[in-house]
Amino acid sequence: MWTWHESKVIKIEDQTANTKRFWLEVPDLESIDFKPGQFITMDLPIHEKRLKRWRSYSIANAPDQTNVLELSIVQLENGLATKYLFEEIKVGSTIKFKGPTGAFVLPEKIEKDLVLICTGTGIAPFRSMILDIFNQKKAHQNIHLIFGTRYENTILYQKEMEALAKEHPEFFYTIALSREKDWKGVKGYVHEVYENLYSPKDEVDFYLCGWSIMVDEARERLAQMGIPKDRIFYELYG
Repeated sequence: MWTWHESKVIKIEDQTANTKRFWLEVPDLESIDFKPGQFITMDLPIHEKRLKRWRSYSIANAPDQTNVLELSIVQLENGLATKYLFEEIKVGSTIKFKGPTGAFVLPEKIEKDLVLICTGTGIAPFRSMILDIFNQKKAHQNIHLIFGTRYENTILYQKEMEALAKEHPEFFYTIALSREKDWKGVKGYVHEVYENLYSPKDEVDFYLCGWSIMVDEARERLAQMGIPKDRIFYELYG
């Protein structure tokens, strides 16, 4: 059984034109025990039926022995939950949630290179994983974060990831923009990046997170590349 908690919003920050960062403090806990990659489920006052009030969001911060969680949430067109979160929730508001939970986590012992493929706020669980690895100085191999979005002004956590790539030579960070005409980096989708760099011969585990259309296509393409199913892990949004 999950335990329900009452959290207080202690900070809200605009991340892009349609994405916000929310920090939730849980007063009844000294620290929040979770594994990087897990999520919480909010109970929002947006519908009479219980299951239609619940929305799940990945935790974006690493476990740090505090009672604060960070979430990165994109506003969805006609989305009742994000309309409520973006328009009604203020600093000091309370949000009821249960969790953390979820099986989209890294192994205790990281023995292979990691390729983390995401679009939009699908970067949230990967940020938690990456920060935890570096903060705790966990043994690891190469890590390649491939982030996809449409435009340059919708890139999430760019400066932070670029700084980590400079600090850690085994961490590689690639941005793929599908609609930015003047972008000097990779133009197109995330798929072309990993297809051009990896093969079944590589000792690599692939982790996918984002909207189902991207994840489904990535799974199909990785299968066509000959990547075994037991080296592909994924989390779907929507």
